[in-house]
Parts: sequence; structure tokens; C-alpha cells
Amino acid sequence: MVKLRLKRCGRKQRAVYRIVAIDVRSRREGRDLRKVGFYDPINNQTYLNVPAIQYFLETGAQSTGTVHDISTKAGVFTELRLNQTNFN
Repeated sequence: MVKLRLKRCGRKQRAVYRIVAIDVRSRREGRDLRKVGFYDPINNQTYLNVPAIQYFLETGAQSTGTVHDISTKAGVFTELRLNQTNFN
């Protein structure tokens, strides 16, 4: 199973995170399938590759709580709902 979760980068006391699609059995700094975003909590910056996130969510990936909150603020799930209603 694939999850969208945070991967810690940066230096001590200055953490930044990559949002990655990764296998559930992998450790936090393990090898990821694909990088789909970036999150800097200190400067409050976020970059999301929305088509890649939508692809993984449509194929059955689950996001962790924090990644879900970040994606919700960026409006990923509203776009996902709009795409699903257009296909039905």
C-alpha cells in the first residue's frame, strides 16, 4: 500500500519536509516512489504537484493526517471531487 507522507530534510532545528509517495513498510527516510511536494513549516511555504497527488489518490493511496491538512488548505480535494463528478 502507498501513502502520501512527510519526509524530513534540512538541518538541526530547521526542518523542512518533502511530501512523498512511499510504501507503507518503508521507514521515514526510506526510498520514495515519487516526490509530490514540499513543505516548510518555519516560513510557511508549500509547493504541491497537484496532478501527481491526484493520481496517487485515485489509485488508492492514503495520505497521513498532516499531508491531508496541507492538501486541504491547497484545495487538492475540491479539484479531485470536481474531476470525479465530470467523469460520472
